[in-house]
Amino acid sequence: MKVVLLEDVPGKGRAGQIKEVNKGYAKNFLLPRGLALVATPAIIKQVESRLEKERFEESVDHEKLVELAQQIEGKEIHFKARSGTGERLFGSITAADVAEQLGKSIGVVVDKKKIDLEKPLRLTGSHEVVVKLASDIRPQITVIIEEEKEEGEAKQKAPGKKAAKKVETDVKEEVEEGNEEEDEEDKEEEEHEEE
Repeated sequence: MKVVLLEDVPGKGRAGQIKEVNKGYAKNFLLPRGLALVATPAIIKQVESRLEKERFEESVDHEKLVELAQQIEGKEIHFKARSGTGERLFGSITAADVAEQLGKSIGVVVDKKKIDLEKPLRLTGSHEVVVKLASDIRPQITVIIEEEKEEGEAKQKAPGKKAAKKVETDVKEEVEEGNEEEDEEDKEEEEHEEE
């Protein structure tokens, strides 16, 4: 029985090919699963036009991927992370983190599966990472992980909330005392005017 394959079938052929297969295999496996259609002249024509359309779309998509690769190539992405001794991070930078940050920098959503990381990045410094857009399009980016300043150092430099609140409270008290004194002086002046 002649069939037109609608999808790639391992061991039989690729989508769009016309193949001769056993009648039972076609009726029990290929046709019910929507992997093939019986080869008639009308169906052959439909499949050929669909395949041409898909090839055209693939070529357009390929051009877009090439443009995207040119945007991505050589980009630097910066991360700040806390680290311990020996420049080792307390956590790690994963492919999802890299994809999210890359997406923000170029304005296009990047799938985390496209980021080629064998293991999450666990050391500070510069790391070369490959982005797999297609089998033949693989731009490289640089991921730079910098050490984040610890909270203790930041607290020493800037006054704490309690100190700031105390300063505000002292200022308010002085202003209120000044207002009370002015009110008393106004009352005394009013009393002298009445007399």
